[in-house]
Amino acid sequence: TANEIARVQSYLRRALANERIAIIRQTPGAPVEMTIAGEQFGVLYRDDDEGEVSFSLVISILEEDLPPVA
Repeated sequence: TANEIARVQSYLRRALANERIAIIRQTPGAPVEMTIAGEQFGVLYRDDDEGEVSFSLVISILEEDLPPVA
């Protein structure tokens, strides 16, 4: 829901000390994207197991985005 998205976004901004984090819902019922300064950074999933709700953030890091080996 929009309320849950706002709460998770607030939590991530506070926990990661970054106000440029945004949670963006593309399609209702689909996972939502987490962006940092407009760049997609991860996908957020909601899990409801017997009334206990949790959220999982999956971050994929492409090798081409890594800095060169020192």
